[in-house]
Amino acid sequence: MRAQWDQTALGWNDSGAVIRPWLRQATEAMLGMADVKPGAHVLDVAAGAGDQTLDVATRVGPDGYVLATDLSPEILRFTAQQVAAAGHSNVETRVSDGQKLQIEDSRFDAVVCRLGLMFFGDPLQGLREMARVLKPGGGVCTMVFGSPQANPCVTTLMSTALRHAGMPPRDPFQPGGLLSLGKPGLIDDLFREAGFQEIATTRIAAPFHLPTVKDYMKFVRTSAAPVVRIVNSLDAAKAEAAWAEMEQALGRYETAAGWVGPNELLLTAARKPQRP
Repeated sequence: MRAQWDQTALGWNDSGAVIRPWLRQATEAMLGMADVKPGAHVLDVAAGAGDQTLDVATRVGPDGYVLATDLSPEILRFTAQQVAAAGHSNVETRVSDGQKLQIEDSRFDAVVCRLGLMFFGDPLQGLREMARVLKPGGGVCTMVFGSPQANPCVTTLMSTALRHAGMPPRDPFQPGGLLSLGKPGLIDDLFREAGFQEIATTRIAAPFHLPTVKDYMKFVRTSAAPVVRIVNSLDAAKAEAAWAEMEQALGRYETAAGWVGPNELLLTAARKPQRP
């Protein structure tokens, strides 16, 4: 997993102009649901290239503190660069596995995790770690992809890549996959088992709005690590055939106003109990 994200780190960082408008509304909702506020100390798990880390830093202000962690040192390097460029002196970065955070107990007021938890091989362990590092009464909010039916672009990409690689279809809910936490009720059960209270999951429509399907495919080919890893295992001709088929299939979402790709996200908010 570390190698996978190291390889696409540059693409994910360079795709900020696509990612930021796509996730702007959902990110604002995530921060509000986690109760990120001025002066708070916040942990950003699986921070990636740090787009949302900057939003957290702005919210907590100069009296707050943000620690951005990620499994990939390469992608976290871009977080550090963005933080420095924005002039935030209250943000640190640390390479850390979200399933084994190297952080002391009860340190943070809030924890957020944007599009990271679904990649964990053991998401329950990841949630237990988030609970451990939260102060009693602290808030958490995670963002993951919703059901396969509500995310046809993701399912089209993965099914096409697997077929061209001669691999069988995968259970979309198997741990570590893009849609692994989209099964109805699953993520709430995991939060409950991890010891959280006041658990609430909200579905948010977050469609991609881009000029053409080619713009979406450019984003996918540089940034969608799970898909890129499969296609890159093919020889050049087969890889291009796979990309071409994906583009053709996703062309069905072209409209008079541009390309609009359906996408649904799940935001799950909860609190650590005040007492054990």
